[in-house]
Amino acid sequence: MIPVPYIFYIRDGIFFILLDQIIKQGEVIMKEKLEAIKKEALEKINTADAMDTLNDIRIAVLGKKGELTQVLKGMKNVAKEERPMVGQMVNDTRAAVEQALEKEMALLKKKIMEEKLKTEVIDVTLPGKVHEKGHRHPNQIALEDLERVFIGMGYEVVEGPEVEYDKYNFEMLNIPENHPAKDEQDTFFISKDILLRTQTSPVQARVMETGQMPIRMIAPGRVFRSDEVDATHSPSFHQVEGLVVDKGITFADLKGTLQQFATEFFGPETKVKFRPHHFPFTEPSAEVDITCFKCGGKGCRMCKGSGWIEILGCGMVHPNVLRACGIDPEVYSGFAFGIGLERVALLKYEIDDMRLLYENDKRFLSQF
Repeated sequence: MIPVPYIFYIRDGIFFILLDQIIKQGEVIMKEKLEAIKKEALEKINTADAMDTLNDIRIAVLGKKGELTQVLKGMKNVAKEERPMVGQMVNDTRAAVEQALEKEMALLKKKIMEEKLKTEVIDVTLPGKVHEKGHRHPNQIALEDLERVFIGMGYEVVEGPEVEYDKYNFEMLNIPENHPAKDEQDTFFISKDILLRTQTSPVQARVMETGQMPIRMIAPGRVFRSDEVDATHSPSFHQVEGLVVDKGITFADLKGTLQQFATEFFGPETKVKFRPHHFPFTEPSAEVDITCFKCGGKGCRMCKGSGWIEILGCGMVHPNVLRACGIDPEVYSGFAFGIGLERVALLKYEIDDMRLLYENDKRFLSQF
């Protein structure tokens, strides 16, 4: 008995087995096709002279849309009992191409390395390259020194937004509408009620508004004013403002605090002098001078012969400011001060032009 799937027919008394012949013919065609693919691929590999060329061959033959993949997709048309044999033929072709590719790639890599060794000479006796290390900007060094002094006295460092409401920047600090300090020549307004802060005092107002007493804080940050750029002015600079609010705070506490700051920041021989001044948010107000650390108060170019250098403004918090922030001035009092960070940095490091801090000249910055 002859098994299925063979199909027979009789012509002139002779039996013919059609399917067997078709299968054998299909095998021959498939084998010839695979041999042709392998032969063409090996020829291209042997003549390749670059890694990119070999990679293109790999994709064309072995890739997802390559010739061998297309052959495998045609396996559905191969008789079930013949698929293992055809599959093995495909695998053998793949293995031969991959082996040839690996061998040629290894030879090319070796050739490339030999060329590099001929053209690139390394003198192992030469000293190694020194990599430059970055370091803190003089402004940052001065800020960290300043923060260290006040943190040591129990102050908290608080930051706030650079884009601020008019309410916090002016109104709550006893600077009403139409006050000269709000003039557009001094202030960058974004809208009627929003501006770039002209001082870090708004941070103080925000902290006082919470009503959590006592308050001992400094507020460092960038501020903006419509100034022309010169040796001592910039439209963008930095301030550090301080605030203390508690029961029984007096001007004596302010003087003692600033004396302690001056001696720790500028040196133990530094003396402090207070001069009457006017600020809308403090009453009484004062500007603070220190003895010139260059000449010790004798008079020199640094202090313009006076023996004193102005460093900051200060005063007792105005009762109107306390009320605006929800604090009873009959119960609490406080003092505030504002330090220009660039100013104290220029003085401490004896820099005569503020523009040097922002020009990013390595010759200047590498000195710190």
